[in-house]
Amino acid sequence: MPTLAVGIDIAAPTLHRCAGRCPPGGLISLGAARREIGAPTLRRCAGRCPPGGLISLGAARREIAPTLATRSLGFTLLELMVVVAIMALATAGVALSLRDGSVTALEREAQRLGALLESARAQSRMRASPVRWRNTETGFVFEGLPVGALPGNWLGNDVRADATTLLLGPEPIIGPQKIVLVSISSPQTRLTLATDGVRPFAVQTNAADGAP
Repeated sequence: MPTLAVGIDIAAPTLHRCAGRCPPGGLISLGAARREIGAPTLRRCAGRCPPGGLISLGAARREIAPTLATRSLGFTLLELMVVVAIMALATAGVALSLRDGSVTALEREAQRLGALLESARAQSRMRASPVRWRNTETGFVFEGLPVGALPGNWLGNDVRADATTLLLGPEPIIGPQKIVLVSISSPQTRLTLATDGVRPFAVQTNAADGAP
C-alpha cells in the first residue's frame, strides 16, 4: 500500500503519480496518522489540484484539499479576438433583424428586376428585334418577347415603378436609362435601377435623384 507522509505539502505531480499507482478500490495510508484514503477520493483531489500547486496532507483531516490559491488564469490574445468576433457577429445579426422591412423588400425587387432586364437585353440582341419593358397596373411586360418568356409580376404588392417604357435592344448600346422603385407603404423608401447603356442595370445609392 502506498504511504504518504503527514503534515507536509506535496506538489501536484507527486500527488498525480501516487494517484496513478493506486489501483481501483485501493487505499492510501497517511503515515503515522493511520488514516486511509480511497483511490477515488485521491484521484478526485488530484484532479482539483492545479499544475504547479501544492497539497497539504493534514493529520486531522480525512479529505485532501489544496492549500495554495490557484494561480490566476488570464485571457490570451486569441481568446479575446474570438470573443470580439462573436460580439461583432451578434451585433450585425441584431442590426439586420432591426432593419426596415420595406428597404429589404425593395432591394430584392430591384435586384430581381435588374436580372430580368439584362436577360431581355440579351434575348433582344440574339433575336435582332426590339424589346421594350413597359410598366403596367399589375406589374410589367416585356414587349417583343414571346408571352411567358420572362416573368411580368412583382414579388410583392408593396412596390411601384415610375418609369413607363424602357428600350432594351437590339443594339448593344441602348443609351442611359433608369427606373425608380418606390415602396407604396413607405413612399420615402425608394431605389434607382439604372444603366449607362453599356454596363448592366445596377442599383444606385442616390435613389432619391430619380424620384417623381
